[in-house]
Amino acid sequence: MTEKKLPNGFPVYVAGSADAHHAVIVIQEAFGVNDHIRSVADRFAEAGYFAVAPELFHRDGSPEVAYDDFPAAMKYMANLTKEGITNDLNATTDFLATLDFTAADIGIIGYCMGGTVSFYAATLGTVGAAASFYGGGIENGRFGFPSLLELAPHLKCPWLGLYGDQDQGIPIEQVEALRAAAAKAPVRTEIVRYADCQHGFHCEARPAVYNEAAAVDAHQCTLDFFDVELSVK
Repeated sequence: MTEKKLPNGFPVYVAGSADAHHAVIVIQEAFGVNDHIRSVADRFAEAGYFAVAPELFHRDGSPEVAYDDFPAAMKYMANLTKEGITNDLNATTDFLATLDFTAADIGIIGYCMGGTVSFYAATLGTVGAAASFYGGGIENGRFGFPSLLELAPHLKCPWLGLYGDQDQGIPIEQVEALRAAAAKAPVRTEIVRYADCQHGFHCEARPAVYNEAAAVDAHQCTLDFFDVELSVK
């Protein structure tokens, strides 16, 4: 569990053994690679993965934003671009390749804005499976990406989406539209909905929305999904 800079200076948080059979890329929320995201990476490491959390706000100094400081989070999110995110994703998978992880060995998971990024990553052909926790941008693209509905037919690896029915920013109708669009992709796709959950239900650092039972179940669903879809070694 340590902060690391890749040869190009790109900072990432890493946890677990580089000798693991599989790697997982953990994509941050709008609040940076903070204690919660580091704890998620640590949890995957405990499950036997080599976990890497790239710091997508590194161009702004890799800030960690308080959960109640939405203006700051929005400011840093506004500085993200499709080109920059693509470069960061490629830098991360290139780093994993130096450790002999192939695309088929790598899962990616993202939370909030990271859920959008992980969905996009699943269209690049550089990971073997992807999961999105309450990723937005379903009808309207973010960061210069097309909408998830537009990206869905281009998924190149299996994808799992996890959403809360009480999410004020992602209506159930959009989730179901994404389910239908993703079902047309040439890979396995699945969406799990949690009836009593709000946006951010997986984050224990946000007690107003955290749902422990759903968080535990969703994390296990992701582990099970990756266990089936990533390479067998």
